[in-house]
Amino acid sequence: MNIENKWDKKYKIGNHLVYSCQYHVIWSTKYRRKVLIDCVDIRIKELILEKQEEYWYIILEMEIMPDHVHLLIDVDPKIWVFWTINKIKGYTSNKIMKEFPIRKKIPSLWTHSKFISTVWSVSLETVKKYIEDQKNV
Repeated sequence: MNIENKWDKKYKIGNHLVYSCQYHVIWSTKYRRKVLIDCVDIRIKELILEKQEEYWYIILEMEIMPDHVHLLIDVDPKIWVFWTINKIKGYTSNKIMKEFPIRKKIPSLWTHSKFISTVWSVSLETVKKYIEDQKNV
C-alpha cells in the first residue's frame, strides 16, 4: 500500500515498516568513453526497467548520457542499495557487451565507482528536473 504526505513523497507500507527511500545514483563508463550512443542508451533503459521487479526497485527517473548514467531510484530499505546498483550494473554490462561491439573500445562497460545520494535535502522534483535536463545541458 502507498500513502502520500504533504510533500508528495510516497510512502510504502510493509510488515512492521513504513518507508520512502529514494536515491540519486550516477555511474560512468570505463575510461569515461562515450559509448552509450547509437541505440545503446535505449537498450540500457530497457534493461534497467526490465529488472525492477526481480531486483526490488522502482525507477522514478532515468537518463543515459554518452558516458554515464543517472537514476532516481526507489529501493526497499530491507534491500541494500549498493547491492541493487551492482546487480543493475552487472546485468546491463553483460547484456550490452554481448549485443553491441563495444569491447573494441573498452574492456568492460562500467567503472567500479558509483555516486549514491539519498534524496531528502532536496525535493524529488528537484532531482527529477536535474536528471531530465541532463541532455539539454
